[in-house]
Amino acid sequence: MRPSETLLLVRNELEFALHLREGIFQLTFEIINLKAPQDGPQVSSLIPSPLPPPLTPCTTWTQEIVDMIQNDGDVQKCQRANTFDRHPFIEWALPPPLNSGLDLASKMPSPRTMKTHLPVQLLPPSFWKENSKIIYVARNPKDSLVSYYHFSRMSKMMPDPGTWEEYIEAFKAGKVLWGSWYDHVKGWWDAKDQHPILYLFYEDMKEVKDPKREIQKILKFLEKEMPEEVLNKIIYHTSFDVMKQNSMANYTTVPTVLMNQSVSPFMRKGMPGDWKNYFTVAQNEEFDKDYQKKMAGSTLTFRTEI
Repeated sequence: MRPSETLLLVRNELEFALHLREGIFQLTFEIINLKAPQDGPQVSSLIPSPLPPPLTPCTTWTQEIVDMIQNDGDVQKCQRANTFDRHPFIEWALPPPLNSGLDLASKMPSPRTMKTHLPVQLLPPSFWKENSKIIYVARNPKDSLVSYYHFSRMSKMMPDPGTWEEYIEAFKAGKVLWGSWYDHVKGWWDAKDQHPILYLFYEDMKEVKDPKREIQKILKFLEKEMPEEVLNKIIYHTSFDVMKQNSMANYTTVPTVLMNQSVSPFMRKGMPGDWKNYFTVAQNEEFDKDYQKKMAGSTLTFRTEI
């Protein structure tokens, strides 16, 4: 298939166009011309994360934290719209009446916070040129695989994942949207020393009940200061249990024809280590062998439990 070709995804009578670019399927290719803000890197941010899943809770969590920081902890302001309207998912093309991420991003005034799952080599060039601040959220591959599998089961905007066994092999081979998890996390890891990129780990954010340490990293990166009482307010309102009940963050406003959360909730468990409930001993051993081979030579390491 040539780089300009399109594959039509049909699932439950819904049609979505998958575009191939540099060997990686994504939902739209027009974003190459998206212009980054030109009002300074300190006021706008991009939140990428590795592929699983396209509306991943760990990215949504970071979006809420950044939104609350930008709005000085004002909960009402952070309830102004759904998270996917507040933080455009730049490569995600949605059917009407939902707004496509590219259209939203192009119309938004600065400062803008946007979201992507693009690998580093596919990011629109203007983001590098304008030195936009980028917060990257990485998650260990086993929990990523489990999360992506369940999201693909409930989201009709995704290719059918098939059986659990089939999905493990597809994930390892990089035959999923946005390509290889391994290439994704390594690509952004290697770029972090040349660009303003804050590389965060989901496991670090979940390590303790009080995630103040990681939020303070974000505050420092965004060059913001915040009183202790406002910081504590942000910690509370961005906790998993509170966000799970927040209709502006949990995607329950998305029509069930697109996301059927009776199959699997968007915000499922929110803790590292769930992979142990799915991998057999043999599957885990084979996965570890494949992981060691694909991550050889990289200084990047992950924890699969905390």
